[in-house]
Amino acid sequence: MNQAKEHVKCLIIGSGPAGYTAAIYAARADLKPVMYEGIQPGGQLMETTEVDNFPGYPQGVEGPKMMEDLKAQAVRFETDVRSGWVTKVDFTGPKHYIEIDQGKHALTADAVIISTGASAKWLGLPNETRLREMAGGVSACAVCDGFFYRNQEVAIVGGGDTAAEEATYLAKLCKKVYMIVRGDTLRASKAMQHRVMNTPNIELLKNTRTLDILGETGVEGVRLQNTLENREFDIAVTGFFVAIGHKPNTDVFKPWLKMDEQGYIINVPGSAKTDIPGVFVCGDAADKVYRQAVTAAGTGCMAALDAERYLATAGIH
Repeated sequence: MNQAKEHVKCLIIGSGPAGYTAAIYAARADLKPVMYEGIQPGGQLMETTEVDNFPGYPQGVEGPKMMEDLKAQAVRFETDVRSGWVTKVDFTGPKHYIEIDQGKHALTADAVIISTGASAKWLGLPNETRLREMAGGVSACAVCDGFFYRNQEVAIVGGGDTAAEEATYLAKLCKKVYMIVRGDTLRASKAMQHRVMNTPNIELLKNTRTLDILGETGVEGVRLQNTLENREFDIAVTGFFVAIGHKPNTDVFKPWLKMDEQGYIINVPGSAKTDIPGVFVCGDAADKVYRQAVTAAGTGCMAALDAERYLATAGIH
């Protein structure tokens, strides 16, 4: 193991609802947590305008403001929040080695809580990025944002289980849902395919790819291409949802931790423990099912409590 310049009792890697909740609990347990915020401080909610489904905000709250509140609460209990991201780890143990910013700093930790989250995959269209950044109707979370499109017509791109589930969710709220699929069949399970086919206000557009998203200050439509007929056409919608998958931000941990084929860290069921003693995971780095701020926060609490019990059992004070 390389030489470290610092040793801490509890290190939290990544911010967001999971990381900050873990920090609040760890700090209150006198674990003196140190947090490195990561490449995107605050996580995915920094790209979300209105959050209406997190408890405690009856009027809703903007994503960045909510993350400011969570950070302030963690700092209030003396969490040491630092800029930087983890670029190398060595979990040989019992003290875990971590390098920050390509080796500019190195430290060891008795307990490590991973809360690096996951990043939504996007189509890469210029107007997709522009409208997403200006909160103009482009989203990667139907459960988060579908409410804002009640009784409107929207489009969702993707053909897997997540896309099918989100399409049927949107169909309960929206007048019409266009489901854009590149191939001639859905990749979703048979059960999810049946659910889509039996939902009358979902129109399935097969063999179709998205060329552009239309609108200056908000989504007004989508330009599509039927790949069989090589025909371009537009549909009028006010919301555009992308459901082509997420990538967990876990590459740096791959040599050490047990993961599934997509790179999500596998936790011991009913806990935040990984297969390495003293290393815990919370939030979207391990959750490919729910991916909500409130569930991430809950697992952050679990990770801190598990870390506290681990340190107590190990006699580390």
